Amino acid sequence: MSKHKTNANIEIKNRKADYQYFLITSYTAGIVLTGTEIKSIRAGKANITDAYCSFVNGELWVHNMHISEYAAGSYNNHPPKRDRKLLLNRKEIKKLLIKLNERGFTIIPTLLWINENGYAKLDISLAKGKKLYDKRESIKEKDERRRNHEDE
Repeated sequence: MSKHKTNANIEIKNRKADYQYFLITSYTAGIVLTGTEIKSIRAGKANITDAYCSFVNGELWVHNMHISEYAAGSYNNHPPKRDRKLLLNRKEIKKLLIKLNERGFTIIPTLLWINENGYAKLDISLAKGKKLYDKRESIKEKDERRRNHEDE
């Protein structure tokens, strides 16, 4: 089970994140969405695999996050890959801005979920990219865990 209690049990994970990056710190951010976007997320029609975050005019935005168009959306439907604003408090934004100015750091979404109040939340992580040899090491550890689990 995850650390978040949800009524809807919607959890869309970025499975590549742990493999491609060293995840340093995590934050939970709210997202500014339209009506058809939240309905698509509740239906599980979203993808955060290729998404990333950046600062625009001191505000944190998520780019390349795909939320499929809502089937019953008509002319009110949203563009699937539009940029969406993330909501964090000022202290968290300042910390992220300082770290982002260091070389090699990026902010990536790791989990999209819906909280008990029905709001969509995005877990984001400050991350540093892995080199090829680090990725090989991750694969070895994963295989080792799998072998140990099969032996039990």
